[in-house]
Amino acid sequence: MKQRSVLALVYCALLLAAATPARSEPSVLVQTAPLQKGSLPRIVTAYGSVQGSSSSRQTIMAPLAATVSEVYVRQGEAVAKDAPLVQLMPSPKAASDYAQAQSALHNATDLKERTQKMLKQHLATAQQLADAKKSEADAKATLTALQTQGAGGPNVLKAPASAIVTALSTNPGAIVAEGAPLLELAQTHALVLTVGVVPAKAADLAPGNEATITPIGEKQSATGKVLLRGSVVDAATGLVPVEIALPDENFFPGEMAEAAITTGELQGYIVPHAALLVDDKGAPYVVQDIGGTAKKVDVQVLGGRGDQNIIDGQLDPSAPLVVSGNYQLEDGMKVRTVDPDGKAAP
Repeated sequence: MKQRSVLALVYCALLLAAATPARSEPSVLVQTAPLQKGSLPRIVTAYGSVQGSSSSRQTIMAPLAATVSEVYVRQGEAVAKDAPLVQLMPSPKAASDYAQAQSALHNATDLKERTQKMLKQHLATAQQLADAKKSEADAKATLTALQTQGAGGPNVLKAPASAIVTALSTNPGAIVAEGAPLLELAQTHALVLTVGVVPAKAADLAPGNEATITPIGEKQSATGKVLLRGSVVDAATGLVPVEIALPDENFFPGEMAEAAITTGELQGYIVPHAALLVDDKGAPYVVQDIGGTAKKVDVQVLGGRGDQNIIDGQLDPSAPLVVSGNYQLEDGMKVRTVDPDGKAAP
């Protein structure tokens, strides 16, 4: 009896096992794309402000010690050629120097005329006349210089060319010394974007590199070219200064902008940004579909543009790349693919 009971239990267990369906291995529904080689531009991104180029900037300085009587412009104002900028009145000392120069010229002219008469009367020599003429010429030169500087009265300084007033460092009533800066001008046709680039990337830049310039907060961009790449690091910022030529009349001095500078091409595998993942250590990787099985592959991100990245690594060129659902996968997991319309592949 006992043997029959055991056999009955074994028989029931076999029947139950036969009735239970086999457990299928789990799989993940993913979307894949072919792995493609290609190239993307090598881009260096930098930020800076619009300024006049070094060659276009000009500082207007006081030609002599004077008092500022009028300021006709404001900072940021566009001025035409020969437009009045500042009116200066000579200082008491400059006015005194001018009066003395006038007197010296008057005396030198009288001396020359007397010497000429005395020479005709044989009371003076030719050398004395020559000395008198030289004294008169020197006195004229001194007076002309003072007149040019504005020592003779009100002196209005004018714009040497069409420009923008980028800095104003004086005001009416100020007493300025000779050579003191009054204002700074920048010609409107020679504006540049001055940016700073980290030294490690600055070495890739060269004059002539094309740059896409986008004002901060704007979507529309313009094209410029690198004019100058500095050879020293700015001590204040730790960056290498770079000047980029800008199109005329598209930017305002002082405006902030972003520059995407193209320095060459990057060769590798072009993948959508969604295909890139990062592990717990911060290292990038992608997932490939190897015959229906997921495989993680460590990669190096060389660069990117828009929603595309260019990568390199030990990838299987014939295996598709998982671009959606990849974050759920571990090595060895089975994958089921879905077409771009969202339907699972048969």
